[in-house]
Amino acid sequence: MNTLERQQQALLAALLEWPAQPAIERLKHFARGVGTDPARGLKAYQANGHMLAERALRAAYPVLEQMLGADSFAELARAFWHAYPPVRGDITVWGDQLAEFLGQSAQLQGEAYLPDVAEAEWALHRCASEPDREGDLATLSLLTTEDPSTLGLTLAPGLVTLSSAWPLASLMLAHREGNPSLEQVGRQLQRPVPQEVVVWRAGFQPRLRLAMAGEALLLRALQAGLALEHAVEAAEGLDFSHWLPLAVQSGLVLGASRTDRSIAAPGLD
Repeated sequence: MNTLERQQQALLAALLEWPAQPAIERLKHFARGVGTDPARGLKAYQANGHMLAERALRAAYPVLEQMLGADSFAELARAFWHAYPPVRGDITVWGDQLAEFLGQSAQLQGEAYLPDVAEAEWALHRCASEPDREGDLATLSLLTTEDPSTLGLTLAPGLVTLSSAWPLASLMLAHREGNPSLEQVGRQLQRPVPQEVVVWRAGFQPRLRLAMAGEALLLRALQAGLALEHAVEAAEGLDFSHWLPLAVQSGLVLGASRTDRSIAAPGLD
């Protein structure tokens, strides 16, 4: 490793390691003769990195910011920057490990639902940049003419289903849309009931709602490649004839297609 590479690694360590002081001391070896106060320049770099972290996480996690407050969220962003520094040049793809980081935080153990909120927010964030998916609603006529064991459904881009031990849909919708109210969600958190959510993109708009009974099982089965007949069988409790028109209207289902994957797939729970 040449001198320049060692200098670059020492600088990155001083910027990203936490606590930073040991790395700063190692960096001083390379900073001899560079100005009168190299630590001042390092602090400027650190401050810029922290501001970048705050902006990036604020864009991806607006609900978390509301829940924690601006000051606490800024501290979280700085701590996360050091714990999980970015490894790619595109800062918009940084932040996917925040749910894991929150789950490991001793300070936030009293708010154990926060990792699930982070997971839902990241799904919404990534959903917005998913490639478009071509749909053709006219193909839904196949559902009336073809054997359902030979058909599949074309689903919206960015589709994710999440299961939570907490009232996750209520938490998200209260902060994003104001319905239910925060007071109602507070009562739900006192005696939490598990909820499943569906995340998808309708047009250019990321969407989230409470999953219907059996819906998450259906969607996971379809994503696993099951034919429609077997996917519906796996979706215990779902009224498919009621669900389908709503799914089409909301942009969750974009069409139907023929498939040769009619064998049931394991591991859908």
